[in-house]
Amino acid sequence: MDNADASRLAERTRAEFGEIDPLFGEIDPFSAIIRTTQLPMVVTDPRRHDNPIVFANPAFLRMTGYERFEVTGRNCRFLQGPGTCPKSIARVREAVRAERSIEIDLLNYRKDGSTFYNALHLNPVHAKSGTLQFYFAAQLDVTERYRLIREREAANEALQEALAVKTTLIHEIDHRVKNNLQMIAAMIVLQSQRIPDPSTRASMLDTLQRVEALGTVHRRLHQSESASRFDIADFVRDLVADLVGATGRSDIRVELDLASAVIHADKSVAVALLLNEIVTNILKHAFTEGRPGTIAVQVAAGSEIRIVVEDDGIGMPEAAEARSTFGQSLMGTLARQLGARLTVASAPRKGTRVELILSG
Repeated sequence: MDNADASRLAERTRAEFGEIDPLFGEIDPFSAIIRTTQLPMVVTDPRRHDNPIVFANPAFLRMTGYERFEVTGRNCRFLQGPGTCPKSIARVREAVRAERSIEIDLLNYRKDGSTFYNALHLNPVHAKSGTLQFYFAAQLDVTERYRLIREREAANEALQEALAVKTTLIHEIDHRVKNNLQMIAAMIVLQSQRIPDPSTRASMLDTLQRVEALGTVHRRLHQSESASRFDIADFVRDLVADLVGATGRSDIRVELDLASAVIHADKSVAVALLLNEIVTNILKHAFTEGRPGTIAVQVAAGSEIRIVVEDDGIGMPEAAEARSTFGQSLMGTLARQLGARLTVASAPRKGTRVELILSG
């Protein structure tokens, strides 16, 4: 279409679009606003072949780089290119066919071939009779928004990659620590076999159990998807099974009521040692002389984490005796390190009840 044809088409459309006030012969205020606004706008005429543009305001021309005569009389698809999403184009075509509004972002092309993201708001304009007369399209260059989204996605991807590397390294450290603890445990076993004094040998075996508890912690951390979080419930399940199994006794029952209770990995070692001492003390002192019984462990998570270990054994030793043991002293030290509340009392089943409350 040459300049003369474009001008004639524009002139034929002006009266219908309302650019000239029929009473005063002056520029219609509404039309003047559309011309001067910084929001790109076009009007198309579906009554003409191929629904051509019959009006484009200066903001649209600035956004696309075209002259008025280059867009008037053409379908808006000239803004599309190889990168424009076919599904989005199909949605626009369907909206035009159905004579309904649509809001959609399209990748469009300027006259110079550069691309921009166009936030299109397309609305049909009907006469009072209901007949479709025009399509009115307001548009906005939102390329900057997409650039920021891409930058944020790239930054998130880089952060995720860095986190994955960090997690892998920490897991590798946990794996190596676990292996080293296994070597230490093996050396303790060998050394204990050479010690003739029963009390010294028993003390060495107590240390062995503490080392093995630490090994269980690092095994759990190595297997965990997160290198910074530690689930107490999973650890308790392993610890109790290992300690009771090590006694070789089948007459000690275990009751577990374990809710997932996640703490930061920094607390895992102290919690593991503390629970090891609690369960070990019960196995040593509650079921003496072949007395059968039950160990019940409950883990509950809420605003605080509550761990209860209870038995139905012979009951608590004298308070003075309890304070004199290394295990009791270690338990108190670990509880203070965790900022936890630790109470030891008689259990309803006439055994011992130990309750540990700590923050997550």
